[in-house]
Amino acid sequence: MSADSDNQELSQLLTAVALKRDKQAFTALFRFFAPRIKRMAAARLINSDLANDVVQDTMSNIWRKAHLFDPDKGSATVWVYRVMRNVTFDLLRKIKANQEDSISDDFWPLLDDDDSADPAAHDHLAKDAILAGLDCLSEQQRQVVHGVYFMELTQQQLAEQLGLPLGTVKSRLRLALAKLKQQLGEGHD
Repeated sequence: MSADSDNQELSQLLTAVALKRDKQAFTALFRFFAPRIKRMAAARLINSDLANDVVQDTMSNIWRKAHLFDPDKGSATVWVYRVMRNVTFDLLRKIKANQEDSISDDFWPLLDDDDSADPAAHDHLAKDAILAGLDCLSEQQRQVVHGVYFMELTQQQLAEQLGLPLGTVKSRLRLALAKLKQQLGEGHD
């Protein structure tokens, strides 16, 4: 079978799924694409579970979005691999966002645990010191610290709210925390 006849057949299968919700056509598409998608995803991702997730999400999207396929704009294979690429990017963004959320929680251990002092008094004094330390920051840095630690927004949410790139928010936060640490003294991490 030639590549052209394969593409023609795959286009017909996608069209059958789009127009008739044809399960046999989808099964044929699954048998053709699933092993290829898994092999490509496994080569780019850190474990086989993630590769399986890419296969499942890609094939689910093909079932739901087959009506968006237009054989006049390109081959079925290109369309399916574009769906797979988008699924992979979404998965990687989700993984990265989860890592950033858990990492950002580690940036703010500025208070020492002092069991000898009254915890309420210690928290109040520490909060006062931190608030006073915020004065040493630029307005942009104060805005980022306030958003992440007082409004409890994720860095991504704050970037969207401020209309800034995520990297800019991260840089401002990193610089702000370094200034706060310097302002509060080496006893605070």
